[in-house]
Amino acid sequence: MAKQIFINLAVKDVQQSMDFYTALGFTNNPQFSDDAGKCMVWSDNIFVMLLSHDKFKTFATKPIADTKSALAGLFSLSMDSVEQVHQVVDNGLKTGGIEPAEFKDYGFMQQRTIEDMDGHTWEIFFMDMSKFPAGQATE
Repeated sequence: MAKQIFINLAVKDVQQSMDFYTALGFTNNPQFSDDAGKCMVWSDNIFVMLLSHDKFKTFATKPIADTKSALAGLFSLSMDSVEQVHQVVDNGLKTGGIEPAEFKDYGFMQQRTIEDMDGHTWEIFFMDMSKFPAGQATE
């Protein structure tokens, strides 16, 4: 079996969150979804589980963070073009997301940031490694 990543997010409104992530380009896998949680598919190996607070608590060993007032993590999604970055973020804004920072252009990478209704932060970016500065080390 290929290695996979599942990002589990506590959300207040499962359906509203599903609509937001669908606008970003995720698809729903109904096989692993119910009223309290939706499995949203980014690729064959990357999934975001949108879980009601009650369902999330059944897996959690700590209180749920208030991601509207504190950053719990940054999640990044790569796109195939700068135009796709703009399209994805604009779609997310139309469904209730907010853009907490301005567009960033690093020369080899362009990035926009969007938060969902619960404050989960996503960096949507396009990277052209042929434009990466020669001799600059990556971390």
